[in-house]
Amino acid sequence: MTDLATRPAPTLLRRAAPALLGYAAVRALGVVVLTVWSAARDKSALTLLSARWDALWYTRVAELGYGYEVRLPNGDVHSNLAFFPLLPWLERAVSAVTPLSYAHAGLAVGTLASLGAAWGIFAVVDLVYGRRAGVCAVLLWAVLPVGIVQSMAYTEALFTALAAWSLYAVLTGRWVTAGALAALAGLTRPVGLAVVAAVWTAAITSYVRQRRHDPTTPSPPAGTPDPPPSFVRNRSPEVSGGTPWWPRALGMLLAPLGAAGYVLWVGERTDKGPLGYLDVQAGWRNGFDGGYAFARFVADKFTSFPSALAGVGLIAGVAAVVWLYVICVRQGQPLPLLVYAGVVTALALCASSYFGSKPRLLMPAFPLLLPLALALARARTPRSAAVLGGVAAVSAAYGAFWLNGSGPP
Repeated sequence: MTDLATRPAPTLLRRAAPALLGYAAVRALGVVVLTVWSAARDKSALTLLSARWDALWYTRVAELGYGYEVRLPNGDVHSNLAFFPLLPWLERAVSAVTPLSYAHAGLAVGTLASLGAAWGIFAVVDLVYGRRAGVCAVLLWAVLPVGIVQSMAYTEALFTALAAWSLYAVLTGRWVTAGALAALAGLTRPVGLAVVAAVWTAAITSYVRQRRHDPTTPSPPAGTPDPPPSFVRNRSPEVSGGTPWWPRALGMLLAPLGAAGYVLWVGERTDKGPLGYLDVQAGWRNGFDGGYAFARFVADKFTSFPSALAGVGLIAGVAAVVWLYVICVRQGQPLPLLVYAGVVTALALCASSYFGSKPRLLMPAFPLLLPLALALARARTPRSAAVLGGVAAVSAAYGAFWLNGSGPP
């Protein structure tokens, strides 16, 4: 087992300190710019971060439970059953032990979760590519144009934290931990399917490799530490015979329980069976159509000249995402990261959801940033700092402009 895989949490935290301090600085810049911008428009930055759009729905679930819905004039039904329960549960728990309201508790959870996500991203990238690349990856995630969402009472930061640490557990051979974290991710957002897919793929691949390496070696007694699989190139040894099968099996069993449990509960509550959750999402005009609705949305932009520029920008953005994924494959990223990023990207681009939210839906796919992180890690520190600082300033301004607009992020 590698040194990185066996270090205790305090040591890992000290190693991640530069990344976390840089991340906190970027997010503080975004909040300060948002506060100044909002004050100039007679708006409250605190309200924008904690009590608008989806944050209101999560707060209502925390306060009143499930069952609330809004019927629109066109016949659509917006039910709060569309929102997964982990964030409302945490809001309720934090509010119960502190003087914070549910909305402010959600903001506190989101802020702490964003730090946990930054630490998890660093841990994964540090394990695979080294400390410098880990710091660059965290800072790139922080300066995303939609990075302000990481400071909101939304679920993206919480989900990314659970996903990143589940992937780290996979890469270090901690299958039960990986499955438990995947289950929690599945209670956070529908895209928890991506974490489940990563855990299942990694477990099956690791088992097959082990059996091919030495199919005659018996499994050791229960309780023997599970060495990390060979996903981390040049940092962990090839797994040989001797790894017990049950940690993988238990991890695979745990991984889908969160998402499956909630979906089945919604089906029971709505009396529509296992597919009841899909009907709930249909009321929000959400679904998986292979990208047809998004393609039509982009095509409609080319009906007039001013909007055609937006269409060109959308096509360029999608092409950039696909290009980054291709580079990830060519660079030989560990299979669990490729599976996770691929599923997150496919669900974001091929869903018929609100199109303005697609950049936010892509935010948990942090492995897509690794080609850029490696390029920055190879550059000299002053140049990397200048690039990240400039992008951070632009991101902070864009985030303030975005949240002060009329539509949700």
